Amino acid sequence: MMSKLLQSVALAASMVVAVSAVQAQELKIGYVNSERVLREANLAKTAQAKLEAEFGKREKDLRDLETKLRGAAEKLEKDAPTLSENERNRRQRDVVEQERDLQRKRREWQEDLTQRKQEELSAVVEKANRVIKQIFDAEKYDLILQDAIHFSARVDITKKVIDALNAQK
Repeated sequence: MMSKLLQSVALAASMVVAVSAVQAQELKIGYVNSERVLREANLAKTAQAKLEAEFGKREKDLRDLETKLRGAAEKLEKDAPTLSENERNRRQRDVVEQERDLQRKRREWQEDLTQRKQEELSAVVEKANRVIKQIFDAEKYDLILQDAIHFSARVDITKKVIDALNAQK
């Protein structure tokens, strides 16, 4: 009976030690808000400015073409009652052709812009992921999540990631 009691006490003591060891090894979890990184990091802001510089002139040209087309359409509407049928038809064809040209140019601009945005975004995401991996290794995280539905400010390392990205050259 005494040996069974000693065995029970020893088993209980070993369980307490095991539970204490598990509690001592708490998980270290981090959270990164990707949207915020892409909005606030200098690298992302630089990429946005680069895109605006690259595509701004084309956008302005498209707006100018649209204004010119609107003016031609208004002039046609105003002059239509006094124009011959042939002249009115010719001008209508011109306006329709200009509209098609504008739509084509706008579509091409949008496709080019979308492709370049994707390229720039991919470069920023790649660098951010490298920084997150460095933080993961250096600070011995067990898990880093991106874009969680709910998270505590205690595990939010977004600012740390943004600061590390901004420190890079």
